[in-house]
Amino acid sequence: MSTFAVVQAVVLTLVLLASLVAAFRKLLPQTAKRVQAGVSAALDRPGRARAVRRFGDWLQPAEAKSGGCGSGDGCSSCGGCAPVPASREPSTPLHFRPRER
Repeated sequence: MSTFAVVQAVVLTLVLLASLVAAFRKLLPQTAKRVQAGVSAALDRPGRARAVRRFGDWLQPAEAKSGGCGSGDGCSSCGGCAPVPASREPSTPLHFRPRER
């Protein structure tokens, strides 16, 4: 295997991983934040190296940093907060007409 083939495989792998992460964050935002907060909490534990703890702190989602309960997973992760009331906007009724022949 040539050096070019190895470099090409590494670059393509990095592009693929970046695309998968972007799609995961776009399609499943709450799950992505929960996973990110879990990885951050695992890295930012006492007894870890200073660089690892700083990376874990940097990786923590912004919502978890500003959460009032301090759960580390952001709002609505524990179910302890009150649910948001549903909006009571009037809905438009459907009108069905017979098909013209």
